Amino acid sequence: MWKNPVKRALANGEPQIGTWLSLGNVFAARLMARSGFHWLTVDLEHSPIGWDSAGLLFGAIADAGGVCLARVPRGDHDYIKRVLDAGAHGIVVPMINTVEEAKIAIAAAKYPPAGNRSVGGSMHALNFGTSAGDYYQHANDEILVVLQTESPEGVANADAIYSLPGVDAIFVGPNDLAAQMRAPDGNEATHEEFEAMLGRILAAGKKHGLPVGIHTQSVEQAQKRIDAGWQFIAVGSELKFMVTGAQEVVANLGLQAAGDLARY
Repeated sequence: MWKNPVKRALANGEPQIGTWLSLGNVFAARLMARSGFHWLTVDLEHSPIGWDSAGLLFGAIADAGGVCLARVPRGDHDYIKRVLDAGAHGIVVPMINTVEEAKIAIAAAKYPPAGNRSVGGSMHALNFGTSAGDYYQHANDEILVVLQTESPEGVANADAIYSLPGVDAIFVGPNDLAAQMRAPDGNEATHEEFEAMLGRILAAGKKHGLPVGIHTQSVEQAQKRIDAGWQFIAVGSELKFMVTGAQEVVANLGLQAAGDLARY
């Protein structure tokens, strides 16, 4: 059975750098899978990608020799079971704020007795280059489980969450964390307050020997986080790369953009 190189590298303390897939386009996924990133995450939380498309994306990435992860909309059994049965090599679970939420997500990714994932499907084995029987026997060892810390509540519970067996990495979505840190009057946290919160996450990860990561938007940002000890690093998305590249051409040629795409 195929061995998950990202899971092993993270466990060995090596940074692993990937990007997000938001377009749901198989042709783009085939190209991105050959671009050199350690992993690609298909985003099912903040994109219109459906189950059929997700399965095709996982297959395209796996067939190219890449590591395909899926960010599920929510950390429950049904979402996690479906992306893993469709062939994802791992999961990224958003908005994990409590120990109970973490336990539910971890259990959904593991076959009994370690968890409660139900047995079935066939696409998963294809993406691990093995038979269904062999997959059922070894999947618990190869599926990458990444939980997202995205709120002050999640940070407050970090010690308890990060010490749970079955968690392979922690990932921060900085936009959600910043939004969750807003004061009751709507005022944003200061840069210093935000960085202090990130420091607590990184410290908790190091305390428990758990890799932590964060989404960045540039090479400079990514390198800064790696130098500080972050390991599971996302840089932009295929959508971001496409739009940014197009904007650079338009700007350099002195053309007028048709609309504001800054948010991408």
